[in-house]
Amino acid sequence: MNTGKGHIELAGIGKSYDDGASFAVQGINLKIPDGSYCCFLGPSGCGKSTILRMIAGHEDPTEGKILIGGENVVGLAPVERRTAMMFQSYALFPHLSVRDNIAFALRVRGLSVKDRNAKADEMIEKVHLGEFANRLPGQLSGGQQQRVALARAAITEPRVLLLDEPLSALDEHLRIQMRAELRRMQKDLGITFIHVTHTQMEAIALSDIVVVMDKGHIRQAGSARDIYSAPRDRYVAEFIGGQNVLSGRISDIDKGTARLGGDTFGQIVVPLPEGHRKSKGEKLDIAIRRDDVDLRPVAAQPDLPPSATSIVGRVQAIEYQGNYVKVQIDAAENDDFVSFMPERKFYEAGLTVGDAVLAVWDIQHTQLLA
Repeated sequence: MNTGKGHIELAGIGKSYDDGASFAVQGINLKIPDGSYCCFLGPSGCGKSTILRMIAGHEDPTEGKILIGGENVVGLAPVERRTAMMFQSYALFPHLSVRDNIAFALRVRGLSVKDRNAKADEMIEKVHLGEFANRLPGQLSGGQQQRVALARAAITEPRVLLLDEPLSALDEHLRIQMRAELRRMQKDLGITFIHVTHTQMEAIALSDIVVVMDKGHIRQAGSARDIYSAPRDRYVAEFIGGQNVLSGRISDIDKGTARLGGDTFGQIVVPLPEGHRKSKGEKLDIAIRRDDVDLRPVAAQPDLPPSATSIVGRVQAIEYQGNYVKVQIDAAENDDFVSFMPERKFYEAGLTVGDAVLAVWDIQHTQLLA
């Protein structure tokens, strides 16, 4: 069910309040290809929901253009834009059946009972609710209610479907299950999904494009893998998680590498990009993925390969996570240097709280931050 060009372009979008005294968002430039799943991610108040409402047509930008399918839609009503919104609360009519809830928008548009029920039944099958078609919302689970809300939004055949924190009301197990459902439905429907969330793993699990927001600005936009593995700056690395972030000053530069020393760790080696303009004494922020860090007992005096670098610390905390063990050591600011060790490897090493360890990683796994 491809419903037309859902390509979105935000060109210099800004939204101000108080007669221009303050901006909720400013300088937003972004292209979202037709048929993609895009998540806006950030803390409360970062501007992500404001962008969603402006795309939907519930608010107009103070400046800039919003293009859907190449058409500037600023000033057009949602129905003219062919956008649909799925709200966090679902907003189902408690006195209407599943079928009638899904068909409601078609009823408003004047379709006959026969035509709207036929379309509703087709959509009911898409969301796997056939056996619940005649039930009321109060007789459904939270996940089933969400599917009804999604089907009701999608039945209008929008070019763009907008989802405002759609999973926040669900428990953890159902949230994970519904992530897969949302992704499957987006592929089946073939339309552009714009999803707002403050949950990092939700955005990474669902998205073709993740847009990380901070104080009304885009800090980084890209694929989930790029955002997670190659954060652009310290804010993105720390907000997304899964990274150890270290700050230090360059003490020496030699053949494409630098030696970096910090207040809480000794000298480590970091790679420098070709054509770099780094100099001795300059401050650097770096990130190392937690699953790239190996821990070895200092007492074992391990031999390290030439491509490795390391820091020394003591084990501060251990958390069993099933397929890996989270081990925190006191080798960085706020004691927040972590290794995600594979479970078997952790128990083979026999580490306990208080042990002196060497945190080791390949220097090519170091990410320089802006």
